[in-house]
Amino acid sequence: MERIRKLPIGVQNFEVLQNGNFIYVDKTEFIWKLVTESRVHFLSRPRRFGKSLFLSTLKAYFLGQKELFKGLAIEKLEETQAEIRDIWQEYPVLYLDFNAAQYRSVRDLEIIINDHLCQWEKIYGMEPSEEDFSRRFAGLIRRACEQTGKQVVVLVDEYDKPLLETMYDAPEVNETYRKILKGFYGVIKSSDEYLRFAFLTGVTKFSKVSIFSDLNNLRDISLEEDYAGICGITETELKTCFQPEIQVLGDRQGLSYDKTLARLKQRYDGYLFHPDKEGVYNPFSLLNVFVKRELGSYWFSSGTPTFLVDYLKTAYYHIPDLDGNVLLNEAGLEIYRADSINPLPILFQAGYLTIKDYDREYKLYRLGFPNDEVRYGFLYNLMPAYTAITSDKTGVSVMDFTKAVKQGDVDGFMEKLKGIISGIPYDSVTEKNLVLREQNYQAAVYLVFALMNEFIRTEVHCATGRIDCTVETPDKIYLFEFKLTSNGSAEDALKQIKDKQYADRYTGSGKRVIAIGASFDEEKRTLKEWVTEG
Repeated sequence: MERIRKLPIGVQNFEVLQNGNFIYVDKTEFIWKLVTESRVHFLSRPRRFGKSLFLSTLKAYFLGQKELFKGLAIEKLEETQAEIRDIWQEYPVLYLDFNAAQYRSVRDLEIIINDHLCQWEKIYGMEPSEEDFSRRFAGLIRRACEQTGKQVVVLVDEYDKPLLETMYDAPEVNETYRKILKGFYGVIKSSDEYLRFAFLTGVTKFSKVSIFSDLNNLRDISLEEDYAGICGITETELKTCFQPEIQVLGDRQGLSYDKTLARLKQRYDGYLFHPDKEGVYNPFSLLNVFVKRELGSYWFSSGTPTFLVDYLKTAYYHIPDLDGNVLLNEAGLEIYRADSINPLPILFQAGYLTIKDYDREYKLYRLGFPNDEVRYGFLYNLMPAYTAITSDKTGVSVMDFTKAVKQGDVDGFMEKLKGIISGIPYDSVTEKNLVLREQNYQAAVYLVFALMNEFIRTEVHCATGRIDCTVETPDKIYLFEFKLTSNGSAEDALKQIKDKQYADRYTGSGKRVIAIGASFDEEKRTLKEWVTEG
């Protein structure tokens, strides 16, 4: 059996990691830059991306735990200050972790805040006049500074977890959470004279819902160039720190070292937090791949974004655009509004979309899925929302469909497509709004073809104003046009393909071009008929 070094899956405590001799990708140079440049910070990164471990590393540094940093970048950097100040100083650290609870009621949030405050009050005391959370927190920061003679360090892990868990299905609780947290976090600004350093992490930045309105001295480093690699694993770090694990994985998969790297890149790389910096791999997925020696789906399967799927359906979003055709300005990346009109910022902040390109002239970011793990995970989760296929049957249905496409059996795969999309829900779309009704069908068809890409390399294009769907395989090109029966027949759809000369762009490709016109039976909610040519 191949020997694997100790990989820190689930290890979020820096002291445990170092004392347990787990592999550590050195991020301490970022800590040095932070603590020497500025004082109050916010970092947004997707879940399971290393935020908690980074915060724990900050805690160890400010507690002066020099022995934990032996051989790391910050050890030498700290030593350069020996003639200027006392090095490896210990500060009072107030560490607030919101990961340890589930949030369903106002009491849930009150309990976890009170627990933390009580623990700190055992050390630094309290005053009778401090009746609410904000006053108690402010009093603790002041007393900790006065009693120790050192300014205080405040670290908050996953500050937004209570908000994320209630924003979709418990709006009243969510509103109360916001009011509590707004006052609580505002203490960080009002206690500025007593603070040495503050760092808050989360998935989203709730700028437009007042959480940070009282904390306007906060430096958001989420999209800063210098901190693009603060969490996650870069290509350089992957090759430097995990060479033995890559080799073992390649041997198990029957791949060369270079091909193994290429597979890892395609499936887990691609997260970009500044257009001019190197992208990063998902650390949770990489560690699981190396332990299990399988190129599986790990990060996505650890949390299904049900509310995001619902948002996309409610907004009638053009699903194919998610794969590289989402345009947002900088404000759009940073701001989240708790409504279903624009789910795109939360998709970016939560890690389902990432930066693919940046137009400096118009200051627009183009977003898309970061990698295959996220692409297929997200699309698989969308399938039950747009078809009658349940999540446990999606993989089998797509596999059967793919086999027919490979064989060029048009009637066979159209029959299977008919079965897949039967029973597409109309939801609240009125009969008069044919565009949205057609969009539901087009989304279902796109999802089938896009998921097929996991089994057979294809190029799938679906765009408004052009043909409904183009599928290119190694030897064939399928052109699809769909009509609702109230808006045309299968023959009309095929005629549109020919009249608009959709096939002309593929002349000379050497591939067989097959045009397929189809109609949807609105009453029975399925494919009614189709005709082909080519």
